[in-house]
Amino acid sequence: MVVGRDPLASRFLGGIITTASQARRRVALLAALAATIALPGGATAAAADGSDQLTARTFMLAPGAAAPSLAELKSGTGMAQLAMAGAPEDSATTPMEVVGPAASYGKRATTPAVVASSQQGAAMAFMSPSALSFPEPARVMTLDECKRNLAGASQVYVKSRFAVCTGLKVTTVWEKQSGAVGTSSYTVYVRGTVPKEADRTMYFDYDVTDFTAVGSTGVSGLKIGLKGDIAADWPAAATPVTSKTLPVTKTWLEMQSSPHYTHSVRYAPGQGTGAGAADVVAAVYQPEVTSTLPAGWVGESPKTGKPFMFAPRWDAASYLRNSTGAGNPANKGGAAFSMIATLEYSSQPGAPEQAVAEHIKQAFANPKATKPLNALKNVPGDTIQEPLHRLFLDQKRLDRNRAVSVRECKRYWGANYTDGGKECDEFPFASTYEGSAIDEYDPHVEKNNFSVLPIPGDQNGAGGTLLRGFYNANRIIDGLEDGFIVKIN
Repeated sequence: MVVGRDPLASRFLGGIITTASQARRRVALLAALAATIALPGGATAAAADGSDQLTARTFMLAPGAAAPSLAELKSGTGMAQLAMAGAPEDSATTPMEVVGPAASYGKRATTPAVVASSQQGAAMAFMSPSALSFPEPARVMTLDECKRNLAGASQVYVKSRFAVCTGLKVTTVWEKQSGAVGTSSYTVYVRGTVPKEADRTMYFDYDVTDFTAVGSTGVSGLKIGLKGDIAADWPAAATPVTSKTLPVTKTWLEMQSSPHYTHSVRYAPGQGTGAGAADVVAAVYQPEVTSTLPAGWVGESPKTGKPFMFAPRWDAASYLRNSTGAGNPANKGGAAFSMIATLEYSSQPGAPEQAVAEHIKQAFANPKATKPLNALKNVPGDTIQEPLHRLFLDQKRLDRNRAVSVRECKRYWGANYTDGGKECDEFPFASTYEGSAIDEYDPHVEKNNFSVLPIPGDQNGAGGTLLRGFYNANRIIDGLEDGFIVKIN
C-alpha cells in the first residue's frame, strides 16, 4: 500500500513508503519526532487537538535598527534580518572611549561612539586673549537629541563627559504554526547626565518610546521591566546611594501611559583612591531591559537585553573644581563619565590659538617633517587608541618636559628663536605624560617622538589658557587612568 506524505513527515522521512512494515516503522518514528521537535523560538509542536501553538521570539536591537515588516517576516526574508541585527557589535557592552578601570569590563566595542563637536574654535575665533576662557561642556541632553544621534547603527552618543546616552530596541515576532502573524517593538533610551558641577549626583533618565504593533500580537499582556545595576565599582568597598525608582515592571499599556523614569546614583566622598588624594571611585552602571511574554505564548521569557554600559566616575581631586565642597565637605568634588574627552583647537584665521592648532595639525599630518628630526616619529594624541594623559602632580617631570622642548627650539632655531615675541610651542603638551622628556622616564618609547616650533607668544598663551580650562571643565585627572585627544578644525 502507499502511505500519504504528511507535511511535517516529509521534512524528515522523504520519499514514498511502499511496504506495510516500512509504514509502521516510519509512522512510529514520526510520532516520536512530533512529540519532541521544537518549533522556532522554543515552542513545541501543535497540540493534539489540532489547535495552533502560539509562539514568540524577542530580539534586542540597536535603537536605530530597521525592523522588518510583517510582510517580510511572512515571506521568510525578515527573520534572517532580525537574527543578524540581534547581536549588534557581537554583544559588545563597553564603548571604546571608556578609560580607567571600567575599560576592562565586558566586551569593548570596535566602532567609536557618536561624539558631539564642541565647536569651541568657532566660539573662540573672535575673542580677545584677555577675555579667552574655555566653554563649559554640555550638562543636559534631551530625549530628541539622544534619538537623533542614535538613528543609525550607533549605540552610544557622547555629548560631553557629563551627558551620554544609549538605547535598545526590543522587537518581538508573534507566530503560529503557519508562521508569523504579528510583530511589535518598543525602544528604551537611557540618558546619563551630571547636571550640576558642584554636585556628586548622577541621573539616568529612562524613556520607553516608539511603541508599534502590527497584526495579531500578545502585547496587551506583555510586561516590560527596567533596571539600573551597579555591576562593578573600584574600590569594591565603596558604597553607592541609589534612588528607589528602579527596578520597575509594567505591562505594555501601563508603560505607554507612564514611559519615563529617573534613577539617581551617588558615591559620597572619602571612599576613593588615587595619587594626590584624588579620592577616585570608578563604576560600571549597567541598564537592563526585560520583556516577559503573556500567558499562552511560548518562547524565551523573560528576555533580557543590556544597552551599552555607562562608566561613571567620582573624584575630589584638590586641583579640580569644588575640591572643598564650598563649605559642605559631604559634597566636595564632582562626577563625570570616564570617557576620553576631546580638546578642539581652531586653525581658522582669527582664532586666538591658530598658530598652536596649525602646529598640532602638522605634527599629526606629517610628523617626520617636524623638529626634532626622527624618521620614525608618530606623534600621539589624535586617536582613541593613542590618547594623551594629564600630568599635574609631578612638577619635576613637567618642568623637564618644558626644558627638553626649549633645548630643541634652541638647537634648530638658535638662541634667538624668541625674537619678535615668539615662544617655544611643544606637542604633546608639557602637561602630559607623553611630553618631550618621556624617553627619560620610559626606556621603551620612541625617542624624539614630539614636535617643537617657535610661534607668537600670545597665541601660545591662548592655547595654554584653553588647555587649562579644558582640564578643569572636564575633570581630567592626573595619570594613565584618564585620557583625552586633540582635534583641529
